Amino acid sequence: MYGSVECVEKRITHSKVVEVFKTNVRSKRMAKIIVADLLRLFPNAKVNFDLSDCDKILRIDCHSLILTGVIDTVNRRGHNCEVLV
Repeated sequence: MYGSVECVEKRITHSKVVEVFKTNVRSKRMAKIIVADLLRLFPNAKVNFDLSDCDKILRIDCHSLILTGVIDTVNRRGHNCEVLV
């Protein structure tokens, strides 16, 4: 579901990275809640959803990102999330 274990658990520490996730978040209200959760976890990130996309895209632009932290945060709100490859 999330790709290889190495991909899910790696820590991205490049100078700057944009990671894209496929979700099943449908409401703007829930998207705002999840964005707030993620900004607490990654305070210097730029986080946004594209709910008009068929994959309900979550984009995170950040200097340091833990993929499992993103996935777990979305999952705790009752939604699916996986790295879009």
